[in-house]
Amino acid sequence: MQKVSPGTLLTELLSDAASTKLVPALSAGVTSGLNLLVAQIAFAIFIFSGQLAPHSSQGIGLILFGNFFICLIIALKGGYRGAISGLGAAMIVTMAAIGSTIDAAGEVLFATTVVALMIGAGTAGACCLVIGYFRLSNMVRFIPYPVAGGFVAGIGGVVCLAAFPVMGVETDWQNIHLLAKPDMLLKWAPGLICGIALYLAIKRWRNPVVVPLSVVLGIVAYHIVLASVDFSLSDAQSAGLLLTSTSTTNLWSSPHHLLSDLVHVDWNIIVTQIPNLATLVVVALICVIMNIAGLEMATNQELDWDREFKVTGFASLAGALGGGTSASLIVPASFRSKLFGATTRLTGIFAACVIGSTLLLGDDFLNYVPMALIGGILIFAGLAMLDEGLIKCRQRMPWPEYTIILVIFFTTLLFGLLEGVGVGMIATLVFFAMRLSRVNVIESTFTLKERRSKSIRTIPDRAILLKESEQVHVFVLKGYIFFGSIYPLVNHLKSTLDDERGPRFLVLDFSAVHGFDFSAINVLSRFLIAAHSTDVKLVMSGMPGWLNNGFSRNLPAHEYAALKIEPNLDRALEFCEELVISAWKSLPEKARAQRTELFEKVSEDLEQYLERQIAFEELVNELGSWFNSQHHESDAALLTQSELTNENFHLLISGRASARDAAGVRTAQFGPGDVLWSVNSAERQRVSITADEPCQTMSLSLNDCRWLENNAQSLTLKLYRYLLSCRH
Repeated sequence: MQKVSPGTLLTELLSDAASTKLVPALSAGVTSGLNLLVAQIAFAIFIFSGQLAPHSSQGIGLILFGNFFICLIIALKGGYRGAISGLGAAMIVTMAAIGSTIDAAGEVLFATTVVALMIGAGTAGACCLVIGYFRLSNMVRFIPYPVAGGFVAGIGGVVCLAAFPVMGVETDWQNIHLLAKPDMLLKWAPGLICGIALYLAIKRWRNPVVVPLSVVLGIVAYHIVLASVDFSLSDAQSAGLLLTSTSTTNLWSSPHHLLSDLVHVDWNIIVTQIPNLATLVVVALICVIMNIAGLEMATNQELDWDREFKVTGFASLAGALGGGTSASLIVPASFRSKLFGATTRLTGIFAACVIGSTLLLGDDFLNYVPMALIGGILIFAGLAMLDEGLIKCRQRMPWPEYTIILVIFFTTLLFGLLEGVGVGMIATLVFFAMRLSRVNVIESTFTLKERRSKSIRTIPDRAILLKESEQVHVFVLKGYIFFGSIYPLVNHLKSTLDDERGPRFLVLDFSAVHGFDFSAINVLSRFLIAAHSTDVKLVMSGMPGWLNNGFSRNLPAHEYAALKIEPNLDRALEFCEELVISAWKSLPEKARAQRTELFEKVSEDLEQYLERQIAFEELVNELGSWFNSQHHESDAALLTQSELTNENFHLLISGRASARDAAGVRTAQFGPGDVLWSVNSAERQRVSITADEPCQTMSLSLNDCRWLENNAQSLTLKLYRYLLSCRH
């Protein structure tokens, strides 16, 4: 995707502002901005909770300031027009963990937490820039779907549980019975009801106005209830039922104040947060990948991933400088732009303006926001992620893959996010290895009864090969053979050798194999040693050089020397056939009785062969004056590709010749009486015929054939009958 220049960008914005897109952009932008504002305030309160609660207003200002620039930058420079961006729910758990695990208090705690978040967001942004600039997105974009689903579900569960401490309730299993007390119910029950109701309302109506309208109605309803029980505003704030603003003017501190806070940073504590910061960076990258992929799927639009990573990297760096906010696309809000007909950059600009105006107006309105409502918004966000990661995935996925999601989900709840993703990746790799090990790496298996080499054999030799066909077993292998698939292959080979009528020759063809890992080479080498000890001749064909080197390094020298290595399967079959025929003829017990039996079986074939040879000799004698005769030395070219494609045909009078493809592999062999142009027409463009021994050929041109058709019809008929018998 092409880079957008400032002039082009300004022209685009002015054009959209003057078009029919302005009103939809304003509607979608303000609506998305309000939704984003509500969610980001809830996320900020969750991040700056506990000991950081006295600094919640400053924390909200930092998060909103970072979101303002993130939303603005991605709206202006992103590949999708109408993109809405902000801080993703998946990142707030790790961000909150950073603040909750810092052993400090007061200004030191706040300043150290903010700097840690800035470092995490900046590192994530730098990683995105590196991926984008060096076009590495294809290397990181493929996260297994079960891992992504488990990641989403795990975050959703953690966010739901984290909502209770925000509402002033500790989720300790030992004190779970205390939740039923009236004072505890007043803290968490309204939030739980609000979150579930908001989730159900969104699923029912799917209208973006539902969230901001529900927030307003929830605040009004909560205060009506407080007034009905004669509970004043100050009493509610003292009881921790309402938020308390800690700012005096607006939500954003000046850069001077931010820089002055750096003197309070405990850099030794920052070092101890490296594991949490690494987790934050990993989670941020996963969020970027998942959200880009999700937006592509939702909008049915292909995005330039490298560009999206670069823009997200710049936005994250801006968010980091503003106070530690990592950038992430908000898929539902961005997709809403398409539904509203507001696929313009103005939509994201209007959403950013909603957040920016809140920064300037201050947070006095927070004094009226119930903590239960904040908890309800978190529960709503968590339930939405659980719906996406658990419920919807179950509808689409089979049980084995879905089990991985459950493993990640429960591991995340019990141990942590990074542990959950790590266990999920391991489970996915194990599952993948198990499934891949079931893929049959044997493309085909046969004996000499089903397939022989291209070498021409006499009729008695063909009968011998048919009778002794079970002595040669051929296995054509395919694909990538690794530690998971090698054991089923070796077990199959062993069962073949253990049979009472096991083969004397075992041929392994590697022409279709494109990879071996070391474990597979090692296991197969052990099998080759064991097979050799049973007097089975091992023949290897089509081995690439790297595989040959692997066997030479893993097999003892005498075992490697005992292997018969052929360049292709045809040569391997020919080698085995020669030994089978030679062995059969050399055994004295086969001399009389079996030779007589063999002659009886092939007598009819021999008679047909002799009749064909007589017909061939008569034909050559009658057409001798019309044929052009040529003699060829061994290895000489009889016919080139161009000669095979012309209309002439050629007869082999004596000797043997082979047709070979461009790689030198024999595709056919010819003997006396064979027609050389009878190879498959599809092969004529890529084969040539060479002499295997001194040969004599005779050729007849197209013009001579036409003269014969007009002047010697009986001779022509005899010629064509012979040609047809050759094809048969």
